[in-house]
Amino acid sequence: MDGRRRQSKFGSGAYQLTDETPVYVISVAAQLSGLHPQTLRQYDRLGLVSPDRTAGRGRRYSARDIELLRTVQALSQDEGINLAGIKRIIELENQVAALQQRVAELSAAVDGAAVAMQQREAQVHASYRRDLVPYTDVQQTSALVVWRPKRPQD
Repeated sequence: MDGRRRQSKFGSGAYQLTDETPVYVISVAAQLSGLHPQTLRQYDRLGLVSPDRTAGRGRRYSARDIELLRTVQALSQDEGINLAGIKRIIELENQVAALQQRVAELSAAVDGAAVAMQQREAQVHASYRRDLVPYTDVQQTSALVVWRPKRPQD
């Protein structure tokens, strides 16, 4: 899922649903993911997919949780990866996502600093005095110039 917001069909759009909104009870999440509710409880105990909890401690799964359940199942069944390996894969993917977010933030900060520097540089160039003569390099020669002080007139 891509995190897009969806308008609720209840009311005038005051309530926003996202892919992270915990809305599915365990029975619905099990049906949507194609897993048994006991498997979802096991994944929760192992820390693979940890849904949000209600005040009464009931599990509430989001669309992102459902997608993660499907991924865990595919890695387990199709790829033959054990649950400890899957947990490590999920942790590493989360770490990569966090690092990518940080890189994007730092890249934006660098871009902003570069723009500010270019603006400041333009201000400095605009403040140059225009009455100064630009320096041009003098041609180097091999001529020898001897200086002799004038003698006082006798």
